[in-house]
Amino acid sequence: MFSAHYLFATLHLWIAVARGSSTSDSCYYIPLPDLPVSKDNRTVPWGEPTIKYSDGTTCCSSLDQIRNELDAIDSQLLQLLSIRAAYVGEATRFKPTESSVNVPSRNQEVNQGAIDGAPAVHLPQVVAKMVFESIVNSSILFEECIFNAYDYDMDLCSD
Repeated sequence: MFSAHYLFATLHLWIAVARGSSTSDSCYYIPLPDLPVSKDNRTVPWGEPTIKYSDGTTCCSSLDQIRNELDAIDSQLLQLLSIRAAYVGEATRFKPTESSVNVPSRNQEVNQGAIDGAPAVHLPQVVAKMVFESIVNSSILFEECIFNAYDYDMDLCSD
């Protein structure tokens, strides 16, 4: 699903960060550090590229290039979220009551798994935490809707 271009860029970014050649690692873990506000007036662009492709080139030469890459990644994320939502809908079939839809211990397990797994893929833990909390919370609402819609459809059939 992910392009080789994306995977190589991610791998090279992870290696660069592991070698300490990227931004502060302290921004990748929870809790985030309490850093003073920067008063620098930076030139644009500032810093050095951190994403290196397999052909030795680097990203990114423009903000438009970055936005195009982000748009492509967002499209892939939407596809993955669509598949996840389909499985959430399927899970509803195994739940006998609406109260069994929301299982706080499972929600915590999913969220904590994302937070704990984030460093292995060099994803900031705060990003994993916020994204997975949103995914889980919206999935609960979706699953409750599926549960109740099915019950409503069954009521229509019984008339």
